[in-house]
Amino acid sequence: MPLQNRVQPDGEIITTSARGLFMGNRGGRIHDPATRTVVRTQSSRQWICCVLKFKNRRREVMGQGYTELFFLDEVTALAAGHRPCFECRRADALAFRSHWQDAHELATPPLATEMDRVLSAERLRRPGKKVTWTARLKELPDATVVRCSDRIMAVRGRKLLPWQVTGYEAAVTLDLNLDVKVLTPASIIAILLNGYQPVWHPSADLQ
Repeated sequence: MPLQNRVQPDGEIITTSARGLFMGNRGGRIHDPATRTVVRTQSSRQWICCVLKFKNRRREVMGQGYTELFFLDEVTALAAGHRPCFECRRADALAFRSHWQDAHELATPPLATEMDRVLSAERLRRPGKKVTWTARLKELPDATVVRCSDRIMAVRGRKLLPWQVTGYEAAVTLDLNLDVKVLTPASIIAILLNGYQPVWHPSADLQ
């Protein structure tokens, strides 16, 4: 039976049988083990994006431990406000941190807790509503996720790919001067502009 553990780009956690490329968590357990349903938004500020397999570890999904969450791809995870895990995705996490340092003009590499503090303020406002902001479409880098005409879409190659739980749909072309509601946190937009390359779902290459 499908569980409530799939994260959308807007941060909502839904129930679906669709599979994704990445797993992650929000700092601990946010579900009720008895019902295996999500009961709160986060356990801590540490929202991470992990690989599906690491060192032959096995877990009971939504058991007594932390809440395992799943993402279509890294583009989706970043939009929701998750960052690469420093344990199972160390190379990606170091690249993410390096781009963060450059984009924010920091003298030293930021600590994970420092990035988490910034992202926490950028992704949620109480009582759990997703933070969004408005930008001109032509100013946004590839892998930015936006909401436009009540649809969630990802920027790629100056076009938009409609997002679905199973993958991306056929690209649509919109006026680049259009103002759109941005779901991806501003700090992550900065590192995308600085050159960080997140992992896309294979369906994006077909559009």
